[in-house]
Amino acid sequence: MQNAESILAKFDELIAKLEAESAVDEAAQAPELEASETAAEEPVDVSVEDVVDELAKKPAAKAAEKRTENLAEKRAKTPVSNTVAKPVVKPAVKPTVKPAVKPAAKRATSSTAKSKKVRKKTSDNIVLRVEGLEKHFGSTIAVEDVNFEVASGTVLGIVGPNGAGKTTTLSMITGLLRPDAGTVLISDLDVWADPAAAKRIIGVLPDRLRLFDRLTGSQLLYYCGILRELPADTVKERIGQLARAFNFEDALPRLVADYSAGMTKKIALAAALIHSPRVLVLDEPFESVDPVSANAIIEVLENYVEAGGTVVLSSHSMGLIERMCDSVAVIVEGKVLVSGTVDEVRGAGSLEDKFLELVGTKSAVEELEWLHDFSN
Repeated sequence: MQNAESILAKFDELIAKLEAESAVDEAAQAPELEASETAAEEPVDVSVEDVVDELAKKPAAKAAEKRTENLAEKRAKTPVSNTVAKPVVKPAVKPTVKPAVKPAAKRATSSTAKSKKVRKKTSDNIVLRVEGLEKHFGSTIAVEDVNFEVASGTVLGIVGPNGAGKTTTLSMITGLLRPDAGTVLISDLDVWADPAAAKRIIGVLPDRLRLFDRLTGSQLLYYCGILRELPADTVKERIGQLARAFNFEDALPRLVADYSAGMTKKIALAAALIHSPRVLVLDEPFESVDPVSANAIIEVLENYVEAGGTVVLSSHSMGLIERMCDSVAVIVEGKVLVSGTVDEVRGAGSLEDKFLELVGTKSAVEELEWLHDFSN
C-alpha cells in the first residue's frame, strides 16, 4: 500500500509539471480548473492503470500542442490571401533637363548657296591665257576675238546658247582645231607653236568624243596611261582608283561599245585625268550623266582644283556653273559678251536671269496657238 502511494505521489508531481508547461491548455481550460478547485476536497479514486494511461496520452498531447504552435507561427508570418496588397510606390525620379539645342539650319538647296574659297587671280598664277582667238568657216564667223585668262586652282565656266562657239573655242584651246588668228598659252607653252609639250599637261574631254570602243574599259584606260608614258604599275593602280571614284568598277571588264552614254562620258573623263594634267578642258562633262554620277564628278573636280589643278568647262546648266565655277564667260555668236567672277556676272539676280537677259530673244510662243486645236 505504501509503494502504491509513493508511485501515485510521483505521478502527481509529474502531471503537475506537465500541466505547468502547457500554458495554452491551462488558459483554455480555466473554467474547468475553477470547478475542480471547488471540488478539491472530494476524495479521488485513482488506480495504477489510470495513471499509466494518462502518462501515455501526455507525450501525444504535447506533440500535437507543438504542431499547433508551429502552425500558428507560420500563419502569423504569412499574409492573408484576401488582403489587398498595398501598391509599391517608387521614389520619384527627378527628370534630367537637357540643355536646349538650337535647331540646325536648313541645308541650302540652292546651288548658289554653296560657299567657295575666293581665289585671287594674279599675273603670277595665270595658267591659261587666250588672246584674240578667231575661227571662220567660209563666210561664217564661228569665233571672233575671244580673250580670257584662267588662274591656277580655279574653274572657268563657258556658257552660251547652242551654236554660240563654245565647242569651237575649246577645240582651239586644246590643239584639236587650228585657229585662224590668236594665241593660246598654257603654263607659258604655246599650244600651236609647241603642241607636244603643251598637250602633255592638258587633259581633254571633247565634244562628240570617239573612243576605242572595241576595247574593254580597263584596256582603254590602260592604253591611255601607257600612251602618257606612265609606269604600268602606276596605270593599273590609278585605273582602280578612278573606277571607284566614278563608280564604274563593274563596267571595267565590258566593251566600251556596250556602255551607256553616261558611262561612256565617265570613262572618257577618267581617261582625261589618268595622267594628272595641269589643265583640264571639259566640253559638256555632265551631259547624259545621272545626278549621282554628276555629284561624284563634281567631288573629284573639286578635289583636283583644291590641289592646284585648273578646269575650263562648258555647260548649259547654270546651277552647276554657279556651284562649281569661280569665273564665267558668256559667249554669244562667237563673241564674249561678259566675263568675270560668278558674282560679278550675275549681279543681284541669278546667273540664269543674267544669261536670259544677255541672250534672250523675242518669244514667238503666241504663234503656236494652233497647238490648242487638238487633232482628234
